[in-house]
Amino acid sequence: MSYRSCWMTEELEIFRDQFRKYLAKDLAPHAEKWREQKMVDRFAWRGLGEMGALLASVPEEYGGLGATFAYDAAVLDDLESTVPELTTGVSVHSAIVAHYILNYGSEEQKKRWLPKMASGEMVGAIAMTEPGTGSDLQAVKTTAKKHGNSYVINGQKTFITNGQAADLVIVVARTGDAGAKGISLLVVETAGADGYKRGRNLDKIGLHASDTSELFFDNVTVPPENLLGKEEGQGFVQLMQQLPQERLALAVGAVASMERAVKLTTDYTKERKAFGKPLMDFQNTAFTLAERKTEAMIARVFVDWCIERLIVKDLDTVTASMAKYWCSDKQVQTADECLQLFGGYGYMQEYPISRIFIDSRIQKIYGGTNEIMKLLIARSL
Repeated sequence: MSYRSCWMTEELEIFRDQFRKYLAKDLAPHAEKWREQKMVDRFAWRGLGEMGALLASVPEEYGGLGATFAYDAAVLDDLESTVPELTTGVSVHSAIVAHYILNYGSEEQKKRWLPKMASGEMVGAIAMTEPGTGSDLQAVKTTAKKHGNSYVINGQKTFITNGQAADLVIVVARTGDAGAKGISLLVVETAGADGYKRGRNLDKIGLHASDTSELFFDNVTVPPENLLGKEEGQGFVQLMQQLPQERLALAVGAVASMERAVKLTTDYTKERKAFGKPLMDFQNTAFTLAERKTEAMIARVFVDWCIERLIVKDLDTVTASMAKYWCSDKQVQTADECLQLFGGYGYMQEYPISRIFIDSRIQKIYGGTNEIMKLLIARSL
């Protein structure tokens, strides 16, 4: 049975057809190089911008396509299926950073930053996590204190996606007292920012092409117009309001990864022989893939329903948390069981299944750990 996502349109199908061809022909050949250098080349960002694949759901007046989140979901799905080295960075840039500016920025801020992000001229990052603060954002210690007519930022961030490439960083900082009400979001343009320093490009076990960095802020000065929102202290609320889209974006990537793992493994087990017959002819192989295909379909239908809800602004944090937790759990399980069917070859890095396996593990951690997701879901019971 052929399945078509409920949010798919003829216009989007035309876009995806051209986009997939572009990814396969122009970007996929560079994937190995990007993994080796631990960073995606800037021409890829420009190319994605020219294709209309960045900030698709941002209005045309700010450089986007003026489409719905369906376009963002399609882009992330196709990236994960074709050039997964790009998925995480683009997701942070387009589905997260751009929407903080779109939803909370002034007209001047939107016109100043969004068109450059849409074209790929500027790469965006968001600096939340600190060495001692992960999912508990109320505990951030980075400060942004008012001195005269400027904010002076001091602190350290870590595990920042796009940290090496970023031209624009949204910094979660404390402008007031302890707790949620003292948090604000400020934008730092990195070019020429005195006191701003990138640390090392962190050596992760997976996502090797996605640059992830430590960031240091030593008396970094930004003008008051770089504050997101009309006043200080709105940062925590802003962060909470954007969680459904951020977590759904992670679930979208998880589903695409599951489907890719099942397809790669199905193709392999039909060709690989053991004891005189294809691996697929063994009941264990067939049953394992039957289970994984079923769960991938369940995940796809659930995520499609969540995308529908988000498009009409009716996706709540609890449901998005369910999608992020369950899909990423199943993504990791699928990668593990599919790798097992490859045997020793599955442990070799030249086989895509090995990269799917190591890349999937972070999905249960970033964007809020799955334990936090369960806590949020439990509170709704």
